[in-house]
Amino acid sequence: MSEGIIVKALSGFYYVESDAKLYECKAKGLFKYNGTNPLVGDRVEFSDDGIIYSLKERKNSFIRPAVANIDALVFVASNAKPITDPFLIDRVSVITKSMNCELVVCINKCDLASGKELCDVYKKAGFQAVCTSTVTSEGMEELKSILHGKVSALTGNSGVGKSSLLNLLIPEAHTQTDEISEKLGRGKHTTRHVELYQMDGVSFLADTPGFASFDIEMMNPITEELLPELFPDFQPYLGTCKFPDCHHINEPQCTVKRAVEDKEIAQSRYDSYVKLFDIVHNKSHSWD
Repeated sequence: MSEGIIVKALSGFYYVESDAKLYECKAKGLFKYNGTNPLVGDRVEFSDDGIIYSLKERKNSFIRPAVANIDALVFVASNAKPITDPFLIDRVSVITKSMNCELVVCINKCDLASGKELCDVYKKAGFQAVCTSTVTSEGMEELKSILHGKVSALTGNSGVGKSSLLNLLIPEAHTQTDEISEKLGRGKHTTRHVELYQMDGVSFLADTPGFASFDIEMMNPITEELLPELFPDFQPYLGTCKFPDCHHINEPQCTVKRAVEDKEIAQSRYDSYVKLFDIVHNKSHSWD
């Protein structure tokens, strides 16, 4: 048996990298039977004849993008076409936090529209955030430094420049890019599958298919009690409200709401919290 990491899954085949070689494999039938199909990012054991027999224990796994063992999810946003709704970033931040995964906020296309204000919001909230441009190469060295030594995946709306970023970070990837649809104001889905690429000897980066609108699913239900803990900018104020069970919505003498009024917490972040609380409270978990 050999060990390796799945770097691509396509048409029922899994491409496993092991000792700098790539092996085309199929999964043993038991995976389909027990509902634990291998994912890109999985560490696996496979035989000489190309059969995957077992998966190593996962750090985490996601449905969309379909990846496992991700150290950092890089949310690529834009203040140019298409303009990213901050609520989408905040919702993904909650998912990554609950899945033991770091969120990196990358505001791309800064040659077209400044991303500094949005970037500052997320830095203040406790996230690593960087402004980038694939035209001027702004922020690329900083982004490389953030991702060094990690297994990371790019995600975000279609058209924000994920594939262009990947091409700059890993020129040999040669991923397909396409122009923004002028009619729709968003990008075409140029990436059709998830694939991990080696950035250097110790780092992997995945491009993922773009999602339209709010197309990310949660893996685990999030409770009303847990939700505030998934907002790192709320942490200094939790447990200091008048009421121990404060939900930070309508309660009086809420220190979280006071921090919003004092601009210690960004209004956009709090607005996202209120929307997410309503979703959790109504137990829809559909994210639609």
